[in-house]
Amino acid sequence: MELKPMNSSANALVWTTTDYAEGNASVKQLATKFKNADLADKFRKTFVDCLQRLSQPREDSSSQTISRAQEHSQEINPRVFLTITADYETLGTIVVELYSNVVPKTAENFRALCTGEGFGLNNSIFHRVIPNFMCQGGDITNQDGTGGKSIYGRQFEDENFDIRHTGPGLLSMANHGRDTNGSQFYITLKKAENLDFKHVVFGWVHEGMEVVRQMAELGSPSGKTSKRISISDCGQIP
Repeated sequence: MELKPMNSSANALVWTTTDYAEGNASVKQLATKFKNADLADKFRKTFVDCLQRLSQPREDSSSQTISRAQEHSQEINPRVFLTITADYETLGTIVVELYSNVVPKTAENFRALCTGEGFGLNNSIFHRVIPNFMCQGGDITNQDGTGGKSIYGRQFEDENFDIRHTGPGLLSMANHGRDTNGSQFYITLKKAENLDFKHVVFGWVHEGMEVVRQMAELGSPSGKTSKRISISDCGQIP
């Protein structure tokens, strides 16, 4: 996001940001006019200072994220694994706990996609990776973000929004609007409040967050990846 003066007035500023909440990048703008140029300059300096503070990770952020995720963790919840490769070089394996205790239908969809009961995530790609936001994959039909299907049919409804996008390592259903869940999903790389009440969180990365961070390094602001990131193997952990 950025803040710039309007060409028409030294007392006015335009705030521009890119919103990824609905899947594709959407540019949003907001113009604000101040009584004088001094007030506009003070606001701009405060805005820049806030951005710098937000970009600095807190020392305890990892432990807080784990604690938030574990609020919904239960031993009886199923766990699945995803082995990740980049240009056919193995990065490692991600172990995911599925919140079947909170969203049983959504969790079962992802579990079955991992085990490949007729069709599934094996050999599918992460077609969009935006550093400091999310990794998106699961388009098992078109491999470009336009397709996908669930075990219940092409799409199924939003189960609930009880779990929020409170930090990195959460798995959430990608969609094209209300009640359009299929097989596409996100792995968050940071807290993502803009996804709350729009996307169903159904699991968290129990092991392998370092693999997710390696994936993030291969992304770009546009979402295009520098290497082909794929799921070379997946399944359920007994």
